[in-house]
Amino acid sequence: MGLIGREEEQRILEKALQSNKAEFLAVYGRRRVGKTFLIRQFFKAKKVVFMDTAGTKNAPLKEQIEHFMEQMGEAFFSKVTPKSGKNWNDTFRILTEALRSVPKNKKIVLFFDEFPWMATKNSRLLQTLDYYWNQHWSNDNRVKLIICGSSASWIVEKIIHNAGGLYNRVTESIHLEPFNLRDTQRFLMSNGLKLNHSQVLQIYMVLGGVPYYLNKLDKGLTATQIIEQLAFKKKSFLLDEFDILFSSLFDTPEIYAEIVKTIATARYGIGQEALFKKLDKSLKGYSGLSKLNALEKSGFIISFIPHFNKHKGLYYKVIDEYALFYCHWVDPIKTTLLKQGLRKGYWERIQTSPAWRSWSGYAFESICYKHLRQIGQALKLSPTAIPDTWRYVPSKGSLENGAQIDLLFDRDDGAITLCEIKYTLSPFKIDKEYAKKIQQKTQTFEKRTKTSKQLFLAMITSSGLMPSMYAEDLIDQVINLNHLFEKET
Repeated sequence: MGLIGREEEQRILEKALQSNKAEFLAVYGRRRVGKTFLIRQFFKAKKVVFMDTAGTKNAPLKEQIEHFMEQMGEAFFSKVTPKSGKNWNDTFRILTEALRSVPKNKKIVLFFDEFPWMATKNSRLLQTLDYYWNQHWSNDNRVKLIICGSSASWIVEKIIHNAGGLYNRVTESIHLEPFNLRDTQRFLMSNGLKLNHSQVLQIYMVLGGVPYYLNKLDKGLTATQIIEQLAFKKKSFLLDEFDILFSSLFDTPEIYAEIVKTIATARYGIGQEALFKKLDKSLKGYSGLSKLNALEKSGFIISFIPHFNKHKGLYYKVIDEYALFYCHWVDPIKTTLLKQGLRKGYWERIQTSPAWRSWSGYAFESICYKHLRQIGQALKLSPTAIPDTWRYVPSKGSLENGAQIDLLFDRDDGAITLCEIKYTLSPFKIDKEYAKKIQQKTQTFEKRTKTSKQLFLAMITSSGLMPSMYAEDLIDQVINLNHLFEKET
């Protein structure tokens, strides 16, 4: 399979390859997102000397160096493994000598995958990398060094924002994110799965755009059948993946998992203070903030400050589709799934429940937030329009109604576009009661924000909007599922 999408990332790699100076690239992103595949596929057809090595989780220093030397032998010594050094200094010295043996017209790509796993305790790997990059490799215009890892916070803090000898040495960084809806459909089609937009959306709500997960799908099944097969059979793939995922990324996976599960219970996000109250006391202060930062850099959660309510401070939401799905539907019945699985048709029956309607609305909102460019494009907004959400909760005892704006675009042309987001399996109908609700929340927004800007109302729906007198009167623009699959221009 060739590369799907990743146009900007390929542009960065091509620019680095064609550069007439040494390049230091940092690549990071959620585990399973396709970082290794991207680098290998891109350089596979290039006429370069390509050293491809990877760290091993929890392996001792001796084993890490042995693996490194094996790959050095593959790349530079006609598959003959040189004698291993005792430490990284010996190892990088041998690598430096190997670089000198390469013909002057050959470019050299050094791909160090899962680099955080190589950096075992007391290994001095970072200090050694610092020395050899600054003293040797950066002076060789042929060298393109790529440091990659799934521990995104480690890569960002130790490599990109290194405060020591590697400070400001990274020439390019790539934060590889999951596919959007369009590229997810293209990826599935390349695997022979010809699913329409609605079916792709249902799969995306569970798996997101993570290529590793999308590779698990079988042809000839509906989205409902696929989800049931992957999540609700005895010892199914998505049952164990959550624990495996967190164990591969964090030293104390159960703590990070608990944080995500706690945040997942709050549909509209949870404030930092409220979150810390729910968590163990040991997670307050710096320890808790560092873990939240690591989860955000790894793509599981997002932090935000509510629009027009900046005094409320930082809020957090789960944005990883699989994590959100797991917390709501798999974790509560995990014991049953491990022992016996569930009766056939379980997920299909669940889709008629109020709990499913609530979760699917939450999941669809999250997907819309990841496709803001497509939505802004469909609304014909300027790129300077600021997307956000807004919520007003009246004080206890107040007779005033609260209001939630799913999405808004604060524009620089004297207007704000308020968006209602609705996930339904059939076209959504605005009746008299819903129309009254929309009018009430618009009035509350105007009153509470004291905005003088012109307000426009847009409807974002998964299955379209049914024509009605209320829709005609209230809605200025309609965004449908097809718009979310559009290519960015």
